[in-house]
Amino acid sequence: MPEIPRDKKNRHGNPLPEERVLEILSDEGIDMTVVLPCDRTKELCSLLEQSAKTITILREEDAVGLCAGLCLTGKKPVVHIQSSGLGNMLNAMMSLTMFYRLPLPILASWRGVYQEQIAAQVPFNSHIPGLLDVLGIPYTIISHPSELDRIRDVIRDAYTRSRPHVALLSPRVWECDRCSLNKSEFPARTRDVAFRYTRTIPEPVMARADAIRAVAGLLDDELVVSNIGVPGKELYAASDRPKNFYMLGSYTQASPLGFGISLGTERDVVVLDGDGSLLGTAILPVIAAEKPANLTIICLDNGAFGSTGNQMTHAWSGVDMELYAIAAGLTTTCKVHTADELTRAFQTRGRGPCFIHVLLKPGNADVKNIPLSPAEIKERFMGSVDGV
Repeated sequence: MPEIPRDKKNRHGNPLPEERVLEILSDEGIDMTVVLPCDRTKELCSLLEQSAKTITILREEDAVGLCAGLCLTGKKPVVHIQSSGLGNMLNAMMSLTMFYRLPLPILASWRGVYQEQIAAQVPFNSHIPGLLDVLGIPYTIISHPSELDRIRDVIRDAYTRSRPHVALLSPRVWECDRCSLNKSEFPARTRDVAFRYTRTIPEPVMARADAIRAVAGLLDDELVVSNIGVPGKELYAASDRPKNFYMLGSYTQASPLGFGISLGTERDVVVLDGDGSLLGTAILPVIAAEKPANLTIICLDNGAFGSTGNQMTHAWSGVDMELYAIAAGLTTTCKVHTADELTRAFQTRGRGPCFIHVLLKPGNADVKNIPLSPAEIKERFMGSVDGV
């Protein structure tokens, strides 16, 4: 192991606890860290940015889909968040990570229990162990720097048993006589922003199933993620293939999952997402920042929550989903509303990340449930990735 610089040791010349965490992550083969920072671990977050491949997310539940996608391609991510973010993650953890039996090690800065100065941190965070017990999510409490090696057990358990495992790291862990750490410097922010946007929203002529059939007929080696509910059933009916990953739960997680897959493979990845789902996630700015060239998001915008009875979304007469994607930072976008336009857009899309906004009529096709178990969906999909 290389010599640790002086600014990463305490005043007695011993490694800082943050540096010890990085050593453990390296020893355990972690190749991606997904972070939403906490004030109590700002030094750790700074070191992660300098020392490893790190993606900063904007909402904790997006880490669940992102890490699931990475794991489906054989990568080994770990999540670092503030423990209050577990509240945002629980449904996705249960309906994606647990449901498909995927690894998810989480290093959570445990707020609300040790010398907490912010009263609002206490009501949720003080009950986390009991909540995780009820849900059957394993956790390990780490209260002192001498216990940091238990992070190894958390990571190994998550990857050996294909399940989430939470390390609850007390703020006491980071208390030591320290020299100041070198902070990451911000790059220059100055830039020119030139923008002119004129679009017509035409009256839709296709239903979602029509658009899915059009895309299905164009697929070759692309890996595909379908949104939850009826869209997955419509894709299965149009063209079932091992390269399709059907979301059976986890609202808003189709694009985070596809994003994670795109980071773990050179294959082209296509996400069939919906307007409601995309309006509910904060992943688009993260995708724009990371710029995965092999990712295409097809926004199937029928202006409705189709799987729950076609209730109107804000995209029907308010939000322009293409403009929404552009505002998030995506630069390769287009809008289509016929099968011919969709075909041309898909075939000429080039390198990504690409965003194809498809305007559709509300309504669902009369399709059967997908006759595959979560294990079958996962195993055959991972087999198709490995078979490249």
